[in-house]
Amino acid sequence: MRLSLVTLFLTLALCCDAADWPCWRGPTADGHWEPPAFPADFASREPELLWTLPVGKGYGGVTVAGEQVFLMDRQTEGSERERVLCVAAGTGRLLWSHEWPVTYGEMGGYATGPRGSVLIAGDKVYAMGATGMVCCLLRSTGAVVWQRAEARNQGAKMPQWGFSASPVLHAGQLLLHLGGVLAMDPDSGKPLWHGGEDGAGYSTPEVFSHGGRHFIAQWGPNQIELLDAAMGQRLWAHDYKITYGVSIAQPLVAEGMLLVSGYWHGTKAFSLGADPAQTRLIWEEEKQLCGIMSSALHKNGVAYLLDKMNGLTAFEIKTGRILWKDENTLTPKDRNPQMSLVWMAKAKDLAALLNASGELVYVRLTAAGREELGRHQIIGKTWAHPAFTADRIYARSDTQLVAARLW
Repeated sequence: MRLSLVTLFLTLALCCDAADWPCWRGPTADGHWEPPAFPADFASREPELLWTLPVGKGYGGVTVAGEQVFLMDRQTEGSERERVLCVAAGTGRLLWSHEWPVTYGEMGGYATGPRGSVLIAGDKVYAMGATGMVCCLLRSTGAVVWQRAEARNQGAKMPQWGFSASPVLHAGQLLLHLGGVLAMDPDSGKPLWHGGEDGAGYSTPEVFSHGGRHFIAQWGPNQIELLDAAMGQRLWAHDYKITYGVSIAQPLVAEGMLLVSGYWHGTKAFSLGADPAQTRLIWEEEKQLCGIMSSALHKNGVAYLLDKMNGLTAFEIKTGRILWKDENTLTPKDRNPQMSLVWMAKAKDLAALLNASGELVYVRLTAAGREELGRHQIIGKTWAHPAFTADRIYARSDTQLVAARLW
């Protein structure tokens, strides 16, 4: 059973309602959006552009709480710096910004901008930049509560394409992936513990519950690790050395299984034992289930994963048996394909997908196949995860942030 549903709801309930998108992958941190209503005909209902705002480059997703929209970008004119931006949800007006100097260098040929999403919790927001600067700001004004060059403080080696994981709040601790998992006091920024032995990859920590206990699944460039969520003790690990260290997509925990999927060496699926030490590799598929950046969805024992060659692919979680492939119809075929996957109404099998061309694609996903229900251009090319709130989408590219009313 996946956690964070209860803990995350309680933590973020201080200031975020059900219509918010306060963290990476939404209010339950698993790509789940429940709009209060939606049109009978998705194809004919054209989204209405509400506003656009010029922004700098970045891969980081958009987050929303109340009437505020948050994202990070990078500016290079005059001096090189990263920024946290707070924007009025109704008008697109910049309310405040906070910045710090950075030096990206080449960053593996992808020196674009920050990779992570801003986390909103109560009256504070948290952000981590690509070079490992971490900050806590007041949500109302952007005033600095604390700011720490935590990668430098921890002696963490920056991966080739920069620190990319989004901050996670669990049980009163701020969790960061800077090589293993670092827990910090969210109010003071004081480090509390460090768990794990691997270096830094790109994947956001996955907090879940199993057998009445809370764990963290962390996927790094050399290992998959299970940590105790309270104090960070390493309970289990499996060697999985990845070409170029590209451990990117968030691990999937479902049906008593832990799955990771990578570009070069495919998917590995583990059965979670009653005790973490009993976790065992059940199946692996190195050729036909090769994810990269996109985090998978799941329902009723079936996972939906963006494979590097065949597009969105449905497979059985317990066995790895492939049920269907979309043959690159939902997002363009590319050396690095990308598409953000979100359940729109999980009970009705409806999903909203923002592809790399900036198209919002409505689909019905089942074990039997996929049915495209509508497709609309929202923004230009993007790899960044959008935010959904009630009847709106907020999406960003390397040049702009847009808001659109969907119905």
